[in-house]
Amino acid sequence: MNCILHIETSTDSTSVALSQGGAILAEEEVREAMRAATDAAPMADRMLSFADSHAIPLDAVAVSAGPGSYTGLRIGTSLAKGLAYGRGVKLLSVPTLELLCVPILLGEELPEDALLLPMLDARRMEVYAAIYDRALHPIRKVQPDIVDEATYAEFLDRPLYFFGPGAEKCHTMLESLGAHYLGCEPPLARWMMPLAEQRMLRGKTEDIAYFEPTYLKEGVRNTPQNT
Repeated sequence: MNCILHIETSTDSTSVALSQGGAILAEEEVREAMRAATDAAPMADRMLSFADSHAIPLDAVAVSAGPGSYTGLRIGTSLAKGLAYGRGVKLLSVPTLELLCVPILLGEELPEDALLLPMLDARRMEVYAAIYDRALHPIRKVQPDIVDEATYAEFLDRPLYFFGPGAEKCHTMLESLGAHYLGCEPPLARWMMPLAEQRMLRGKTEDIAYFEPTYLKEGVRNTPQNT
């Protein structure tokens, strides 16, 4: 049973979780802006202390890979790399928009042909978004969108569910077009677990020296996602 430390710092929320064999053993989160720099490392240290005190060997460190806040992702990635290198374990990356889909898939009753539209806030009416089916196969790759009535028109022939930190500012307009709003909860470390476990099983690990996340400010049109 793999033991994985999960680090999520892509938005204003900061969270860290420890899992083993598909179960969350411990977790901490703070939903305040600008706290990753002060809170992420102590949170991770407490998770690792828990594992060490229970004689649970760490197998991997997983980090939310963006898109997301430049500062937040730099902090999370640097911490994850340092811990993975120092402990001699594998580094895993979880795309943040896929991560946003996990609690939706686990907690909502969705039709078989549902499309998932996770959103991260950029500026004004711009979001970073992707569209997935229920198996998290990408129907449309991650890209920045200026949201208006035509942005997702081609996908409205199927039930379209939108959510995430970027969804609140456009929910009235998209609901009027027939899309379904599922809230604006931030990505949390605990929901990284099934995606990290899947990557571990597939051997989809990152090079600790060269891995870089996807930043909102750099855009994502030319940056491939690790799917």
